[in-house]
Amino acid sequence: MSWYAGLEEICRTDVPLRDYTWYRLGGPARWFVTPRDESELAEVLRRLRAADLPWHILGRGANLLVRDAGPPGAVIHLTGPHWEAVQFDGPVVRAAAGADFPKLVKQSVERGLGGLEGLAGIPGTVGGALRMNAGGKYGSFADHLRGARLMAPDGVVRARTRAELGFGYRTSGVGADIVLDATLELVPGDAAMLRARFRAIWNEKHATQPPVAAHSAGCIFKNPPGAAAGALLDRCGLKGTRCGGAEISPRHANFILAHEGATARDVLDLIELARARVRAATGVELELEVQVW
Repeated sequence: MSWYAGLEEICRTDVPLRDYTWYRLGGPARWFVTPRDESELAEVLRRLRAADLPWHILGRGANLLVRDAGPPGAVIHLTGPHWEAVQFDGPVVRAAAGADFPKLVKQSVERGLGGLEGLAGIPGTVGGALRMNAGGKYGSFADHLRGARLMAPDGVVRARTRAELGFGYRTSGVGADIVLDATLELVPGDAAMLRARFRAIWNEKHATQPPVAAHSAGCIFKNPPGAAAGALLDRCGLKGTRCGGAEISPRHANFILAHEGATARDVLDLIELARARVRAATGVELELEVQVW
């Protein structure tokens, strides 16, 4: 009997993950699971643990590169009404892990709630934004976070405050836990002024980064202390460099584009080439920001 017996409604096999990532690259998930609520998620985790199978959590695939062979084990996709719910209560907003983060930012701005407008143009889900403390020069996700609920791999749910989550630059203390939802406390303000700031930041990113429609996964490398990864890559003359169908963006060197016919291997080869060039020229070891499965 299979580990997912009785869960066939929420479990499919050999599902191409290229359909679920911004890169449109990568192999299949052996098992692709879409739990409809927290009780089903806990049951899935229990069964995977009993079967000694690895798993990954998938949001919108905005910061993800899936290898050509696909990941081992199961991929759990948090999608559907339960996982995408957003509730506003004055300046406090509670958003489920699968909620669309750009949409949440826009909704907050339109309600005259400040704090997230500086994160304009950052794709993905609330869960992903929390896990990696998504942000840029105008702020980070954790800046206005009050707390979050997480599910441990054993299915136990715990509430944790912002301080307990241990945020840093593009990192958090979430670890192996799964983000269920996040509660943010925003700042009431003037909607027109917030819209103007949101649009200015969005336009700035649009002018300096590849278009949203391009097949990329955002910034490939984290900024090393005291420097910008994009500037280091540019200084090494890497803009426009290609490996197969993968290309370092001519517009912003910290983005790798996947053109027609590209493979995940092409992107990985280009990542290693870029790291080696920067290491040789500057002694800096660039750390990945994109997740690789």
